[in-house]
Amino acid sequence: MPKQVLWAGRLKEKPEAEAFAFQASIGVDRRLALDDIAGSRAHAAMLAKQGIIPAAAAAKIDRELGRIASELESGKLVIEDGSHIEDIHSYIEGLLTERLGDAGRMVHAGRSRNDQVALDFRLYLKRVIPELRNELALTAGTLLDRAEEHSGAVMPGYTHLQRAQPVTLGFHLCAWAAALIRDRGRLADALERLDECPLGSGALAGSGLPLERRSVADALGFARISLNAMDAVADRDFALETASAISIAMVHLSRFCEDTAIWASEEFGFISLSESWSTGSSIMPQKKNPDFAELIRGKAGRTTGNLVTLITVLKGLPYAYNKDLQEDKEALFDSIDALRSCLRMFRGMVSQAAFNTGRMKAACTGGFLEATDAAEYLVRKGMPFRTAHETAALVVRDCIEAGERSVAQRSLEKLQSRSKLFAPDVFEALKPLACVKARSLPGGTAPKEVRRQIREMRKLIK
Repeated sequence: MPKQVLWAGRLKEKPEAEAFAFQASIGVDRRLALDDIAGSRAHAAMLAKQGIIPAAAAAKIDRELGRIASELESGKLVIEDGSHIEDIHSYIEGLLTERLGDAGRMVHAGRSRNDQVALDFRLYLKRVIPELRNELALTAGTLLDRAEEHSGAVMPGYTHLQRAQPVTLGFHLCAWAAALIRDRGRLADALERLDECPLGSGALAGSGLPLERRSVADALGFARISLNAMDAVADRDFALETASAISIAMVHLSRFCEDTAIWASEEFGFISLSESWSTGSSIMPQKKNPDFAELIRGKAGRTTGNLVTLITVLKGLPYAYNKDLQEDKEALFDSIDALRSCLRMFRGMVSQAAFNTGRMKAACTGGFLEATDAAEYLVRKGMPFRTAHETAALVVRDCIEAGERSVAQRSLEKLQSRSKLFAPDVFEALKPLACVKARSLPGGTAPKEVRRQIREMRKLIK
């Protein structure tokens, strides 16, 4: 049984080594070490200010905690897995006690591990969420760079994975960037709600000592203190929201990577991934596989699973703290690590990809992508839309029966057999680039509008 156990006094019989290791969390929560130290320094300073512990003892605690933080950051002090340490809180407090004696034993006055872990977790996320938001901004910026480069490159747009209407590659990449910008917003929302200090909530009912919670919150950079002590130690909404935002971001990356994998196929040939972002085959010498895109797509499943894990852990718990909550961090930490690495991999992959814009443009011929534009052409000539839609559909049917691959392959005489409103200018109006340029409304795919979208999105990610 290790010395650094904060709850051992009540129990006559102690867990065996294997059982102790089972309930220990140091392998997961050691990444909270600096956050735990920051919280303890602010707490000790407040205890001294309130006259709860001597000022000299608080000064010793602060100096030693600063020394421990420096040793951890320099690598002089290494927290290793092992059954001799239960969690990061008992580890730090144990070091203080070993080095300071009774002064170290004073640091825990007025707090519980319940509010302490809630504090550390929030402090950690207050550091990490801005980092993730920056990674999202960098990735969106890379997409916008490529979108600007290809703002006028025509390609098929798809619905149901069927050719639908002509768009531009820049427009498609802007769509990806827009999703990542929403992800940044979701993380900002989560950060705003988690920005409250739970320290002083104790185990669940607050403390009978004259703590000054506001000063601790201010010292640690929190916007406010928690309203209810029981809720403060029971709440893991902030973990759920962060995990949810990450999962949604990973779903976006997964969908982008699905597009990428499809585009990289010989059947499409829209994109050629750099060899540094591809792998070969152990048996087929010719293969160049989009493995990085596929791995990102696969890791999205893990982050979704982590979100489900958190929800499931919480759903059956009575309110206040339960040991089940120890399972909250591993899942979220894994999601955080996955999003950070996937954004970096995706960013590198996209920045070095070569887009086959000639192949994309050629794919706009066939599949009748201009059919909607044919209907809108008739609307501009005065025909009611529903009639124009039916007329265009009949023209498409005529083309299919005649073995023609586009409306533009019809003669004017044959088009006029369906409507006299068709005129010679219809052929220019149905060219892919003309179809694209016609969609110049805000949000549309016209090159000029795409460039405006890029400017607006760049403002949002600054």
